[in-house]
Amino acid sequence: MTKKTVSAPYHFSDQIGHLLRRAYQRHAAIFQQHIPDSQLTAAQFVTLCAIRDLETCSLSDIVKVTAIDQATIRGIVERLKARGLIELSHDEADRRKVLVSLSKSAATLVADTVPFAAQISEATYGNLNPAERVALVFLLRKMIEE
Repeated sequence: MTKKTVSAPYHFSDQIGHLLRRAYQRHAAIFQQHIPDSQLTAAQFVTLCAIRDLETCSLSDIVKVTAIDQATIRGIVERLKARGLIELSHDEADRRKVLVSLSKSAATLVADTVPFAAQISEATYGNLNPAERVALVFLLRKMIEE
């Protein structure tokens, strides 16, 4: 990046990073208010969904699909293991590699929580009309493309 002369005043509250953070804070608050398991965070739920989709997988696999950093995933996995929601094992080919899978109770929890998660997404959209929702998702996906 190069330093450019800014002609308009800089208002942090108008900046994309600030607005994205505020939108995420709103979503996280809605999630915590409406999720039936009050101990389950949005990041834990995403992690459980990723493990459900990948079945037995490594921590690296979870990091790739969730975009949650390795250190954070380790903490999430520890908390989910402590609750009995995931099971850990070692890869037969590489004993250093930890494999993660859902417990039966976690599979039930995810299945029971998905309808609430869909309602939470709807609430997060707020009063956006269907076209605005499609445009928002399209633009966010375009922003994260590498």
